[in-house]
Amino acid sequence: MTTYRTLKADGHEVFYREAGDPTQPTLLLLHGFPSTSAQYERLIEYLGDDYHLVAPDYPGFGRTAPLDDATTFDRIADIIEAFVEEKGLERYSLYMFDFGSPVGFRLATRHPERVECLIIQNATAYETGLGPKMRVMGPYWEDRDANEAAMRDFLTLETTRSQYVDGVPDPATVDPDLWELDQRYLDLPDRDKVMLDLLYDYQNNLPQYPAWQEFLRDNHPPTLMPWGQNDEFFPLDGARAFLADIPDAQLEPLDTGHIATATHSGEIARSIDRFLSSQPAG
Repeated sequence: MTTYRTLKADGHEVFYREAGDPTQPTLLLLHGFPSTSAQYERLIEYLGDDYHLVAPDYPGFGRTAPLDDATTFDRIADIIEAFVEEKGLERYSLYMFDFGSPVGFRLATRHPERVECLIIQNATAYETGLGPKMRVMGPYWEDRDANEAAMRDFLTLETTRSQYVDGVPDPATVDPDLWELDQRYLDLPDRDKVMLDLLYDYQNNLPQYPAWQEFLRDNHPPTLMPWGQNDEFFPLDGARAFLADIPDAQLEPLDTGHIATATHSGEIARSIDRFLSSQPAG
């Protein structure tokens, strides 16, 4: 059974979903943009009998209030790191999607001893993994004031819907409540500032890619990559880039778009179960 709670971490109340027995292997689920921990609701239902699942909302996402100061990936990682420590999660596997990659790799490089496995889904640690819909941010990174109006298109219902249905063979298979829920949170007061801050700050992830790649080479974490192969944000070539540093990673392309959990939660859950259950104990 899933529970819904808040926990104070680094002075900030973090909302999170949790299911399963804490004595079982823990999977920390890190969501992306523009979604929340709700994107993992079905995945949690599938895996909750055999694993301990924890899915927080970042500050300014879902049911977690924004920070008082500017939102950056460093600050989000600080909050989630404090959340992990308050929860007493000493060892865990990381599920990283989209924005979950810059949050998760910060956690992993700060505390590699905590990371058992990686599940990477449509996210990147390589510049070659940035697809055409990510590269449109370039002008915004160069001149925020001049290009902020254009970036606000990322916060519209049309764009939120497109992240769910683009690349999906049959868009009618995607529950419209998913993008409607995301948009409800995006439209709350001050959420636009949070998202614009992070879209601007995303450029500061790129200089950290070499350190993240070094983490992969040095630690060789067992890695599963269920991947929406029709994604224009983080395309399949970006998934293949990981294989240079972790050649034993299991890449599983899926015939869907960016938010693969919207169409393939069952298939992803089965892959995760096979993958985690095959890992040696301890």
